[in-house]
Amino acid sequence: MNIKPSFHGSDLEQIETYYGIAKEEMISFGANVNPLGISSKVTEALKQRLDVITRYPDRDYKDLRNVIAAYCHTDSSYVAVGNGSTELISLLISSRMPKKAFVLGPTYSEYGRELKLSGAKTKQYLLKESLDFRLDVNDFLAQMPDDTDLVIICNPNNPTSSALTLEQMRKIVFECAKHDIFVMVDETYAEFAPSLDAISSIPLAADYENLMILRGVSKFFAAPGLRLGYGITSSQNFLNTLKERQIPWSLNSFGALAGELMLADHDHIRRTKELISSERERMIKEISTWKYAKLYPAYGNFLFLKICKQNLSSFDVFEYLIRKKLMVRDCSSFDGLDGEFIRFCVMNPEENDRLLYYLKELLG
Repeated sequence: MNIKPSFHGSDLEQIETYYGIAKEEMISFGANVNPLGISSKVTEALKQRLDVITRYPDRDYKDLRNVIAAYCHTDSSYVAVGNGSTELISLLISSRMPKKAFVLGPTYSEYGRELKLSGAKTKQYLLKESLDFRLDVNDFLAQMPDDTDLVIICNPNNPTSSALTLEQMRKIVFECAKHDIFVMVDETYAEFAPSLDAISSIPLAADYENLMILRGVSKFFAAPGLRLGYGITSSQNFLNTLKERQIPWSLNSFGALAGELMLADHDHIRRTKELISSERERMIKEISTWKYAKLYPAYGNFLFLKICKQNLSSFDVFEYLIRKKLMVRDCSSFDGLDGEFIRFCVMNPEENDRLLYYLKELLG
């Protein structure tokens, strides 16, 4: 019996081994990383500051926290930094020690892994295809178990690229606050949204202590190897608990400096938003004319597509494209998806054109 392989968005090494295609030759539409890469301004500044690794980082990361606060229009006392948002997800869950988590899905598998390690029971609320994977907030709240003590939401969601508005998030956080339920919002892809202000929960932090928003620099700032993440919450008690559990200096000096430079590089931020916005719109317009494909509203830097051609699976499409040295994400490994779906991120125009050309051969 042949078992089809399953790959995540960053599994280039495994794909290289399995298919015999050098990872350097592949265009990764599965990793959801900014196609502009790290800005030359930041790169040049870092070259001049390599001596920073000869010193311990500031234990409180004061300068970095100030830059993050300015970037997010929040108070620096609300900011925690860590070794990637993955560390902060782990710290948040282990610090909260939830007994019952209510998770919006289908979504990123790391939440489930950490909840399992903590011993928490989990109920998943699945976004409905009939609603184009938009959330019915009233139904979400109605279905939330009475013994829930942690809610987890990825916004925009991975893999569906759908998003909740600020007002929808306000309603959820408000209702959770009444029942002493903590809300974790992962905004890894929020900066790619057509309007960040329309979906980000950061403005809610000042009013609700039962909320923490997580972000990082892996996707928008194209620095997954840097391992820099940050969280925002107004609950000083929880921040103190989190920091007590955190390994000292979990973020190195080089990472802290790079973060300060990246988040202050306004020109690169603007160019990224312009590229993703224009290319996302262009790709949606093209794919919407195809006979065997259905797209859903996209707020992230990636599109979520349903394959509507009989006897053509998401894995078939994945393999066809891999042999063209194009990697998309076969979404069959996401729990709760009923159907054939793929996910692919927005890259540079020439790379997007190549993907569209081969996808159209199958789905046009």
